[in-house]
Amino acid sequence: MPEYVTFCRNVFIPVTNVCRNNCEYCTFRRSPDDSEAKLMTLDEILPILKSGKDAGCTEVLFTLGEYGEEFPEYKQWLSDMGYASTVEYLAELCKSAIDIGLLPHTNAGVLNYTELETLKPLNASMGLMLETTANLDAHVSSPGKEPSGRIKTIRYAGELKIPFTTGLLIGIGETLDDRINSLQMIAELHEEHGHIQEVIIQNFTPKPDTPMADCPPPTDEEMMQTVLIAREILPEDIAIQVAPNLVDPYVLVQCGAKDLGGISPVTVDWINPEACWPSIEQLQQMVRGIPLKERLPIYPEYVKKGWYSDLIKDLILSLSDEKGYRKV
Repeated sequence: MPEYVTFCRNVFIPVTNVCRNNCEYCTFRRSPDDSEAKLMTLDEILPILKSGKDAGCTEVLFTLGEYGEEFPEYKQWLSDMGYASTVEYLAELCKSAIDIGLLPHTNAGVLNYTELETLKPLNASMGLMLETTANLDAHVSSPGKEPSGRIKTIRYAGELKIPFTTGLLIGIGETLDDRINSLQMIAELHEEHGHIQEVIIQNFTPKPDTPMADCPPPTDEEMMQTVLIAREILPEDIAIQVAPNLVDPYVLVQCGAKDLGGISPVTVDWINPEACWPSIEQLQQMVRGIPLKERLPIYPEYVKKGWYSDLIKDLILSLSDEKGYRKV
C-alpha cells in the first residue's frame, strides 16, 4: 500500500469540441455544422478561470478537439476572433490563466514540434493519450489516432523537455498484447527523454448514441491486471493514474496506481459529463484512509529539475512547497 496518493485541483476548460477525428466511443466531438459545435471565447473562459482560482485550484486543463482547422467554418471562427490557428489562440488563453494565477496543462491532440515549442513556455505540463499502439476499428475514421503520429508527438515533447501525461484507454477493442505493447512503447519513450510524469489507465465507458454504445466496458479484473502490468513495465518514476469519477480507485491503488488525477470543484468532466467528480472529502473516503497529497500539474520531480520556463517560474515557486508538492 502506498504511503500516500496524489491529486491535483483543477478547472476544466473545453476550448472547442470541433475535431477532425470521429472515434466510435466519443460524445464530445462535433463538426462545425452541428448546433452544439463550440469555440469558447475569452470572455466566456475568463470567469471560469477566476472561479477556479477562487476555489483553490492550481491547474487549468485546456482540452479540445484536434485540428479543427481542417474545417473551413472553424478557421473562419478563429479568424473572426483574430487568430490564425488554434495554437495561437491557446497561447493567449494560457497567458490569461497565468495572469490569474493558474498553471496551464494543455491537451490539444496531436501537435508538431513547432506547435509544442510554442506552447511549452506557457504550460506547466502537457498531455496526449496514446490510447493504444494498435490500429482499431474504433479509430477507422480518426486520422489523429494513427499510433505513429501520437508517438511522434510524445517523442517531440520529450525532446523539448515538457513534463508529460499520456495513457491507455482500456476496452476499445485492443488485446492484452496490445496493452503490453503500448506500455512498453511508453516506457521506451520515457527512457529516451525522462519526460513522462504519469500514465493514465482509463476505462472505456459506453455512451448512448455512439457506435460502441452496446460494447461492454472492461471488467474490474481487466483494470486490475492492466495496472499491475503497467507497474511492472513502467519505470518507477512514472506515476500510474486512475480516474476516481470512472472507477473505484481503491483496488487499483492496491495494484500500483498512485495518482487520482485532476479533481475540479467548479467544472464537470466534459469528456465524461455523466460522471461527477468526487469532492476532496469523498476522495479521501474512496481511498479508505490512505493519506492524500495535493500536487501541481507539474510533478515534484520536475519542479526540482526546473523543467519550466521563466514565464511560470514565480507562479510555480509560489504554489509549491520545498518538496515540490502543493504548498499548504
